[in-house]
Amino acid sequence: MKSYRLSELSQAEVNSLKARPRIDFSSIFDMVRPIVDDVRSRGDAAVKDYTTRFDKVDLDKLIENVAELPDPELDSGVKEAFDVAYDNIFAFHAAQKSAEKYVENMKGVKCKRVARSIASVGLYVPGGTAVLPSTALMLSIPAQIAGCKTVVLATPPGQDGSICKEVLYCAKKAGVTNILKAGGAQAIAAMAWGTASCPKVEKIFGPGNQYVTAAKMILQNSEAMISIDMPAGPSEVLVIADKHANPVHIAADLLSQVELLIKAEHGPDSQVVLVIAGDGVDLRAIEEEISKQCQSLPRGEFASKALSHSFTVFARDMVEPIVALWKELEAPSMFYTTF
Repeated sequence: MKSYRLSELSQAEVNSLKARPRIDFSSIFDMVRPIVDDVRSRGDAAVKDYTTRFDKVDLDKLIENVAELPDPELDSGVKEAFDVAYDNIFAFHAAQKSAEKYVENMKGVKCKRVARSIASVGLYVPGGTAVLPSTALMLSIPAQIAGCKTVVLATPPGQDGSICKEVLYCAKKAGVTNILKAGGAQAIAAMAWGTASCPKVEKIFGPGNQYVTAAKMILQNSEAMISIDMPAGPSEVLVIADKHANPVHIAADLLSQVELLIKAEHGPDSQVVLVIAGDGVDLRAIEEEISKQCQSLPRGEFASKALSHSFTVFARDMVEPIVALWKELEAPSMFYTTF
């Protein structure tokens, strides 16, 4: 990781550090739009063709009815972790439910505010070098609480055409009705237009790479008449650590996000920043811990490469980086202060 001392940087150099990479969506739109149109015209056949082309997987069946699939076999520890996560996420979102409200704003005129679930939703769970069962939980549990009748979860298949067992476990637990074994722009298009096997949805949620994001943006302004959650930006993390911070925790926080950066949902426009606040921080111990933890990761070589594009900033205290780096920035997707 490159390093900079904040007090020695000019305002122009600070601004350069704060600058975020921008994606040229005009060229990406040109690549994605033909895929979206092809899926609209040819349906399942187009989705299968693109899955063969991009994922190198030949599928006989695109859609699986979750209720008909056997329960996946998972290690008891893994299953327990998912169950705890499910309970925590469910409790948080269940608390957001609002009761019907009646207001008589003038004599004889009564108004009522009622919340109704979207009938059908599409959830995109990225795949690639790794999968995100946590995303499956965080997307599908709110749909389950809301009472959505049709919940289609799209995720790229494995090389044998199977569904990741961890994602399947989470999908079954959280009430997903159908799993679309496809990823990328073709999966988004299949859920937006609907195909012979894939139900059409009214709104699509979930993160994705720039091609998935482009497909969502194109389709929300098309005759598909769908809405989306939001165009996903790059994944970023800023960790501020002082002399009391544990190098093990710092390394774990940084690498947890690097793991995300190297998955299919994120690209080279993502970044990780470590801010060292004050004196007495053992940077060497942090670097050694990062190297140690990298070696234990199944994709450690990718993590090391991703970190090479990130940087460390040395600051006098906790206040300086917040004033110089944070004040004018929109919040990144992850922000940690480690003590």
